[in-house]
Amino acid sequence: MTDLLRYLPLVVGTFFLAGTVKGVTGMGLPTVAMGLLGLAMPPVQAAALLLVPSFVTNVWQLLAGPRLGSLLRRVWGMMLGVAGGTLLASGLIASPATHVATSGLGAALVLYAAIGLLNPRLRVPARVEPWLGPLAGAATGVVTGATGVFVIPAVPYIGSLGLERDDLVQVLGLSFTVSTIALAAGLAWHGALPATTRAASLLALLPALIGMLLGGWLRARVKPQTFRKWFFATLLALGAELVWRGLA
Repeated sequence: MTDLLRYLPLVVGTFFLAGTVKGVTGMGLPTVAMGLLGLAMPPVQAAALLLVPSFVTNVWQLLAGPRLGSLLRRVWGMMLGVAGGTLLASGLIASPATHVATSGLGAALVLYAAIGLLNPRLRVPARVEPWLGPLAGAATGVVTGATGVFVIPAVPYIGSLGLERDDLVQVLGLSFTVSTIALAAGLAWHGALPATTRAASLLALLPALIGMLLGGWLRARVKPQTFRKWFFATLLALGAELVWRGLA
């Protein structure tokens, strides 16, 4: 508990910033939170702190979309892969080898940032979705279970499905929600979700929601492409620093 009180200003500031990023871009809360908190604490503790803000904000995003039923029928195989891969790999982030988890977290952020900056135009043919979706989901689950980051390769894969913007945002919300629930189950399974951390995660919800409201206000006042470039450039630097810390 003493450690969590010591980290309280960092936690509040991190989730406010992460919520702001999510309000502007529609994603990024877990990624920003894991990156910043990972500079000061083991990734497993950072992952436990993000559970409540991530769950609430992503369910909000999920339910705001128009076509959940039809989208779920399209990506249910991917969601099963996400859940299964996360549960199976969650022992990695909960292991005592924190330097390995820190390096893995940094590598995931570097890869995600590089993809975001390069912005490749990918397109997945509909005929391969039934088998490629579960594979992408399982790979996402392994990365989530090992690092607490939900976005690789889920975000590039979902972006390659040719969805309309509202559907894209809703499927991202669905994927992140499933990842959050599976990560929570995995951490609890490995005894890495103490009551004090759950309480701190609940407290982190308020700054995250305030940040989302600010991000929604900023969305109409900033250029999205410029914001995205700065966001990914910052993630790239943050990820490189985490890799260095893990290897040092």
